[in-house]
Amino acid sequence: MIQEASAMGLLRTILIILLVWFGLKILARLFAPVLVKFVAKKAEQKFGEQFGNFQNQGQKHAEQKRKEGETVIDKMPNRNAKSNDKVGEYIDYEEID
Repeated sequence: MIQEASAMGLLRTILIILLVWFGLKILARLFAPVLVKFVAKKAEQKFGEQFGNFQNQGQKHAEQKRKEGETVIDKMPNRNAKSNDKVGEYIDYEEID
């Protein structure tokens, strides 16, 4: 027994598909930011677990010894560097419109 599709049945099917599609788009817009924040927080936790333990013990000790407001210079500038007074010729110019 063969059944024929009616025009009303076809329109009804298309309408249901469109309603489901737009409903999913609206739900995705509502819940996507929450889902992205959750995934980012989990990735941050995993990254912290994997790489947080590799900090130098010397750095930890030095950071604990520093007082609040203290200025620390880790690298001193090279004192042997000489400045070159002959860097070029200065040319004064004006822009013309």
